[in-house]
Amino acid sequence: MNLPYEQAIEKTTEALKAEGFGVLTEIDVKATLKQKLGADFRRYVILGACNPPLAHRALAANLDVGLLLPCNVTVREDSGGVIVSIVDPATMAEMSAAPELKDVATAAREKLERVIRDLAAR
Repeated sequence: MNLPYEQAIEKTTEALKAEGFGVLTEIDVKATLKQKLGADFRRYVILGACNPPLAHRALAANLDVGLLLPCNVTVREDSGGVIVSIVDPATMAEMSAAPELKDVATAAREKLERVIRDLAAR
């Protein structure tokens, strides 16, 4: 991504919101590692994104899916640029034979793929 780091986080959050995801958590990995270990690390944030209707459907199908929620999105500096990565929701469907989870994972994946396409166009 050709945006400055802070702007990449902002645009990622906006793209998630456009697809119905809210950011429930934001973990500043660089600051945490510095505070806890005194270690220097590149700028790296983990965003915990949740789409409430999809999360509700997934939890109704299998409560253990909560172990994989929210969907993690990372934004990190990388040799002169910024990389955004998003977990594949298909991981959720692999936890259970419940067919509802496959449907939820497919819907979530479609939304998250649109997020990636939106960010790639910036």
